[in-house]
Amino acid sequence: MSDEIRTGPRSAAAETFERHRPVMTGVAYRMLGRFADAEDVVQEAWLRWADTDRSQVREPRAFLVRTTTRLAIDRLRHVQSRREAYVGEWLPEPLTTDAGAGAEEHVLLAETVSLAMLVLLESLSPLERAVFVLREAFGYRYAEIAAILDRAEPAVRQLAGRARRHVEAREQRFDADPEVSARLTERFLAACTGGDLDGLLALLAPDVRLIGDGGGVQKAPRRILASAADVGRFLHAISDDVPPAMGVAFREVNGAPAVVITSYGRPHTVVSLETRDGRIACVYLLTNPGKLTGIR
Repeated sequence: MSDEIRTGPRSAAAETFERHRPVMTGVAYRMLGRFADAEDVVQEAWLRWADTDRSQVREPRAFLVRTTTRLAIDRLRHVQSRREAYVGEWLPEPLTTDAGAGAEEHVLLAETVSLAMLVLLESLSPLERAVFVLREAFGYRYAEIAAILDRAEPAVRQLAGRARRHVEAREQRFDADPEVSARLTERFLAACTGGDLDGLLALLAPDVRLIGDGGGVQKAPRRILASAADVGRFLHAISDDVPPAMGVAFREVNGAPAVVITSYGRPHTVVSLETRDGRIACVYLLTNPGKLTGIR
């Protein structure tokens, strides 16, 4: 936001907007799965807010969340057509949420929404996703959601029920203990970098899945790998393919332990693991450079 907007007669409007920015960005990120898209939506919401007769707005937060949600629904409908033509699997954009992230907003934004949940949300319609996000993530009442979406409350309840059943039917149970996940992440990295295929296979659940997103520009499987043997062979095969001036760090990504590989100090690969019963149940491998801007 420019200094011109922050000063003068619009300073009060800017202060109000900034006060509600975290919840607006949180809604937009959960709706769209990309921080850049979320920022674009929030910026558009600012333009709407700046041009609104604010003397007629009784509840600024309600106005801003309603505007953001509707803009996010429109943006999601637009980008879904692009995702259908996407090369390989499409994964949400990860965000660092640890103390080294360098952005408090990231922590507030993503620490309570895992990559696994964002992947699940991709299977919902835009309206279902909006209702689910507002209800489950932000605790809005059905009547409030109905006003935001300009829908009747019974219709909103139906959307919420359908979305919840859809998510529950596909949601997998993962370990919630971050220490277990952190230890497995460290052992996973040691096995991969050491070329220890047997050690790696011992860490993988029999039905482990690997979902990669290279966007067609970086190395990643273009289909989901769905067995310990396939996942192990793929990871073992790429273990020697290291980028120049490689660096490796353990980070927290979307509230979970992850491995961040850098090249010349810039993010090159993010590996995030979901664990179940002490073994790795899912591997998210992100190498698409356009998806790594939230890694700081």
